[in-house]
Amino acid sequence: MASGLLAVRLALKKAGLAQIDAHEWRQSVVLTGKAGTWAQYITAGYAAANRGYKGVANNIEADGIEPEESFLPPNRDTDLEGQSFDVAIIGGGVTGAAVARELARWDIKIALFEKEEDLAKQASGRNNGMIHCGLATRAGTKKSLYNLRGNKLYSSAAGELGFKLAWPGQLVLLPSDWQRILYPVAVLEAARKGVEGIRLLSRRQVFKLEPNATGSQHGAIMMPATGIVAPYQVTVAYAENAVQNGASVFLNTAALGFVMDRAKITGIITNRGTVRARLVINAAGVWADKVAGYAGDRFFTIHPRKGVMAILDKRTGAHQKSILSMSRLGIRSHSKGGSLTPTVDGNILMGPNALEVPCREDFATSPDDIDFLLQRHLPLNNTLRSSHIITYYAGVRPCTFEEDFIIEPSQYVTNLIHAAGIQSPGLSAAPAIAVDVAEMAVATLKREKEVRPNPNFDPIRRSQPLLSELSLEERAKAIAANPSYGRIVCRCEAISEGEIVDALRSPLPVDTLDAVKRRTRAGMGRCQGSFCTPAVLAIVAGETGQDITAVCKKEAGSQMLLSPTKGPLPEWRKNSES
Repeated sequence: MASGLLAVRLALKKAGLAQIDAHEWRQSVVLTGKAGTWAQYITAGYAAANRGYKGVANNIEADGIEPEESFLPPNRDTDLEGQSFDVAIIGGGVTGAAVARELARWDIKIALFEKEEDLAKQASGRNNGMIHCGLATRAGTKKSLYNLRGNKLYSSAAGELGFKLAWPGQLVLLPSDWQRILYPVAVLEAARKGVEGIRLLSRRQVFKLEPNATGSQHGAIMMPATGIVAPYQVTVAYAENAVQNGASVFLNTAALGFVMDRAKITGIITNRGTVRARLVINAAGVWADKVAGYAGDRFFTIHPRKGVMAILDKRTGAHQKSILSMSRLGIRSHSKGGSLTPTVDGNILMGPNALEVPCREDFATSPDDIDFLLQRHLPLNNTLRSSHIITYYAGVRPCTFEEDFIIEPSQYVTNLIHAAGIQSPGLSAAPAIAVDVAEMAVATLKREKEVRPNPNFDPIRRSQPLLSELSLEERAKAIAANPSYGRIVCRCEAISEGEIVDALRSPLPVDTLDAVKRRTRAGMGRCQGSFCTPAVLAIVAGETGQDITAVCKKEAGSQMLLSPTKGPLPEWRKNSES
């Protein structure tokens, strides 16, 4: 592949990075040397991408950027030492959870390892929840293939797993009349990809659908096959159904390395002991290249791309039905540009933006991020004001320099499958990715053992009703059967004590405030938990047997309460001060 290497070196020289060295390794290109800035590190990676190689392994050192270590759970024990599984999935995002559920259709022993104290803590819970129709993805890529297939699988998945799904459609607003020439191109692209229903709307038709849309629009391209979900609810639903069907989920469990026997993984080293698995699935998100490196198969690099989003008060939901975005023809970007997106729970979500950052777990937000969202997206709806923002957050997308998914068995490690580089539209693609990865896994396992279908597999997730969505008669009946459903804890979201208890007793039990919030929405309203937090803390403490001062907001060390105003310090506080 000498011509490919020459092309990489010429591209680096053209970018002013002649000091960067490039060499071939297996089927990838490896970059080494020093860059003056993080921006140069990123520029070099893209200069080497798509030059005929399988991937870019970017080993450049950038001035002022130290190698980053993953957050690791504080627990160290031997509870998992010596345990054996047929399949071990590393990563508890939506991809890992969906793969676990698909594999549970088979009579095999499955483990999912997640280093955080709950699932969907990173990219899978920190996105805008959009199920893309697939029109924007580049034809011929894995992104496009899995986006299109995943979109079509969502309705059946929602029906079986009981998460909320809506299809509001997306309006890509046109800022000028001449941009209507985009429509014929969009029609051809939609026909080629199998995206149905797109149509061109006039300015008047846009206002008829969305009376509060910006007056600067000159029509829109409508894509009705665009949906919305709550991404953390989707992840939890997949994982709970996997557990119902025999899979095991281990939270606070990090993969720290592999034990290798030539080209085979024989052990997974974790903070809770070394476990054995016939097959490993790498679904580790922003750390997927590091996990690949444990097995000597780091043929790609993940570079983090941060996106900040703002959530608007529920009262704004009545002023917009569709997803609104503005066409930005001529602006080159690796991001789709963000939008104003209704949520399945009645809010409007604004964003995200897109920033290349050196830290894989950088969830900080800044005034500049919010100013960008206010200038770029807020004007798309004339009724929205900055005062409608109730909170904001950031997510970090796990991008490869090829800007495509990596869904394949390792070519050099006999029992490793990669599900990596799953950035947007990864949420949309997850159901389809899971089907294919499960098929790859079963095919690999069959080389060593007989694999039969799980005769007891039940695709229906057992979940409790959401009281806010029941009729008054249904609600009264539920309260009569369980009076705790009648005790409202979170007034903003109308969440009852009974629903919080249900979450704590679910197939995937949790014991933190944020985990309860992700499952029930208690604390997600206008007051952001100012009213309900004490009551939720008391319920968590009562259900889990913890002292209330030991209940954490999220990971260990994030206790909400220091100590009683009178009386001795709790044990955990005494230990921390000793």
